[in-house]
Amino acid sequence: MASGGRAGRSERTASCFLLCVLVSVASLASGCRVDENDIHRWETTVNGPEKLRAVLTHDKYEPSLQVEAALSLIRMKPRQGRHVGFNILIEALTLVPAEARRPILSALIPTLTAELKRPPPLAAPPGQPPPEDPSYPYKDAAYALLSAEPPIVTEEAQQQSLKTALIDWSLADFERRFDNRRQTYGMEQLLRVMGASGVVGLPKLLTREARRLDQMSSLIAELGDAATKAEASRQLAGLAQWILSEDWLKEKKPELQRANEASKLAPTAEQFQAQLAQYQDEEFFRLLGSMRKLGGRPVVDLLLRIAADKTQGEKRRQAALAALEKQLDKSNPDDLRGIFEIVTSDPPDAVLDQAFRRIGELPRAEVANKLYGLFKTDKWKVRRAAAATLLKLSNVSHVDEFMSKLPGPRGFALPEAITYGALLGDLKEGSVLDALRPHFSSGSSSARTSALAYYFTFGTSEDASALAPFGSDPTRAPTCDADPDCSWRCEVLKEGSSEREQKEINTVGEFVRYCVEPAVRERNPEPKQGKNVGLEKTE
Repeated sequence: MASGGRAGRSERTASCFLLCVLVSVASLASGCRVDENDIHRWETTVNGPEKLRAVLTHDKYEPSLQVEAALSLIRMKPRQGRHVGFNILIEALTLVPAEARRPILSALIPTLTAELKRPPPLAAPPGQPPPEDPSYPYKDAAYALLSAEPPIVTEEAQQQSLKTALIDWSLADFERRFDNRRQTYGMEQLLRVMGASGVVGLPKLLTREARRLDQMSSLIAELGDAATKAEASRQLAGLAQWILSEDWLKEKKPELQRANEASKLAPTAEQFQAQLAQYQDEEFFRLLGSMRKLGGRPVVDLLLRIAADKTQGEKRRQAALAALEKQLDKSNPDDLRGIFEIVTSDPPDAVLDQAFRRIGELPRAEVANKLYGLFKTDKWKVRRAAAATLLKLSNVSHVDEFMSKLPGPRGFALPEAITYGALLGDLKEGSVLDALRPHFSSGSSSARTSALAYYFTFGTSEDASALAPFGSDPTRAPTCDADPDCSWRCEVLKEGSSEREQKEINTVGEFVRYCVEPAVRERNPEPKQGKNVGLEKTE
């Protein structure tokens, strides 16, 4: 009896289940029994996404109900970490014929743009979690519609409406929305699709309070048009001036004092000033990263002024020049004049090095004469840096010109000759050795020693016999007594001893014997490969 009862109940349960399925299918097929309550309920049910897909794609449903189905897919919470609603929305709308899709989009797009125009939520009080921003699903849906392939939104007016709403949405609360990692499509991805129009409004967000200066600068540099970049450059230059001003110090001083109190620190007045200066440097250096990316005339002009300002610290001047990498305008005489004024103002070595690096980025034709002009200076380190910069811009055809411009022997430093010999050996577009040979035994001792110094870097033991004739050259060697680093002395072995001593160089021949030949003898030639022989450097 019990067994028969259970069987009866099973049959009734199966019949009821089948009836329910048939009713559900019939309702979807006919469209007459589905209303907005069903649509909203399906946002949370297991099979809801597929039912909403059916409403969107079936031509028997009214467009108003299909729009509600689309909005339900947009609002649908992630399922197992995936925003399945967006995928279904795009897949379904792609399947709907263009004529049937038009009334859906005509009602859906205004709803999306209206949601995107809502003011962002107010910031949470300190220590509280950020408020929920309900606009992200609508932003993601708008982006998905715009970027779908094949295109879903084909009417230009609708495309522009979505683009405008998305751009305005991104600017309305840029930093919080940029930082949000729960959105399906990130802000950078969105703005890249928008292109130049997407970043037109970013310069006005480059303010003292901004936390995302670097990211905004990168986007403007990558996507912005000329006017947007120029405005952003002006904004960044203004920020830099403020950071280096007394107003910045006055504003940040109380903040630093409070930070010291909170950390139970009691610095002396001198230590506090050092803290404040370091804080200012850090802020300036951080901003330089953005300025380097963006460049622009306001940035270039300001950084040149800072680099030339002797009242600024060495690190600031050096950093300003480093941020000017590839930013100088070869056609702007003010840029050329400004950078050459820095190298002739007796700057610290680190500043000098960066200034010549920037000069080395300019075309040789624009800077060669100015660099040759620096050969006349009595500061050998400046001359060496100028000559090194010029040689890096030169080729073998410039060897004779370079040698003719070298200064006379008085004040010419030994490190100059060694440096020039190494750089001459790196010249391309011809045979370096052929170009140097005439200068081994003619011209000033400055030119002779620079040419022979080629072997100091590139010669091997095989070149000892070729060097031997020049070891007897009686031409007086250059002299330099400006500082110990420039003197003509080479380290040699003491006669009959393993100890080494400094040997004063009085002639070109002694330079060869005591400086060049020992280096050559200690260097073995590389194994010859095929027919490549000798030291000729050709390209």
